[in-house]
Amino acid sequence: MDELNTVLVTGGAGYIGSHTVKVLKNSGYQVVVMDRLTTGHKKAVLTEHFYEADICDSKAVQDIVKRHQVDAVIHFAAKSLVGESVAHPDLYFHENTGKTNQFVSALIQCGMRTIVFSSTAAVYGLPETIPISEDTAKLPINPYGVSKLMIEQSFPWLEQAYGLKWMALRYFNAAGASLDGEIGEDHDPETHLIPLVLKTALGQRPSISIYGTDYNTHDGTCIRDYVHVLDLAQAHVLALEALERGVSCQALNVGTGRGYSVREIIEAAQKITGRDIPVVETERRHGDPDILIADSSKIQNLLGWKPQYSDLDTIIRTAWEWHRRHPYGFSDQ
Repeated sequence: MDELNTVLVTGGAGYIGSHTVKVLKNSGYQVVVMDRLTTGHKKAVLTEHFYEADICDSKAVQDIVKRHQVDAVIHFAAKSLVGESVAHPDLYFHENTGKTNQFVSALIQCGMRTIVFSSTAAVYGLPETIPISEDTAKLPINPYGVSKLMIEQSFPWLEQAYGLKWMALRYFNAAGASLDGEIGEDHDPETHLIPLVLKTALGQRPSISIYGTDYNTHDGTCIRDYVHVLDLAQAHVLALEALERGVSCQALNVGTGRGYSVREIIEAAQKITGRDIPVVETERRHGDPDILIADSSKIQNLLGWKPQYSDLDTIIRTAWEWHRRHPYGFSDQ
């Protein structure tokens, strides 16, 4: 901590970004947030140092880094809707790949050399083996995954040329909310299963759809690896500290190694909320694998990361507390 004091978080008004700001501040760091507020929420920004700016504004980036003597960056700012990326691939290559390249170039030009990058399990596409290790072939099946993978692929070259210190964290399914109910998940449109299930429990939706009941799983529905957003946030702090210690630059999975099916999520939500959650069974969506579970042994062994809150009960309870107290998200406040 003597060396690393001030962290710039791009996308710090978003779901994972805001929780990471909270964890950073609780760990004693000074935090600066930069967010364009297109999908993030000003009320989710938990630091007094906030700049509404785009990551491709190189002058703004360099001014912020110099003004606050930023030591490291955690880079979340990106678009992340798979369907939108298929409909508008050019938008995703511009927003995620092009702008991140400009952003990192601006950082390098002003002497900033440490970055933790928000990547995704979407870089793996439809893996043939489960659980998924970092060595699994990177064959993304949508522009979103490609846009993130291209940034990962640029980092070793930037490391070689400029001494960039980097880690890319490949998330599986982020879920849950802060333990105190202060911040949580608020997307528009919402595409994630758990908030959609809980909005159904609140009566804001008539039902929850199960897309496909004939998967090769114990109950016929897809299985995914859910990691609590606070555990995910902690992984970023550990990644920064590892880079500071001289741990080699690399990409790491962040997941639990345990999966839950769609039906198990719905059943757990019904039990915790005490409410009926109507279900509609419908056709499979194209490209949905049966099972996606992370092999997270590498991050656990290398960084000492251990998920503390990623049991299904804690994930659903914290998410429910957030949605129950804020049924219309940050607009309630």
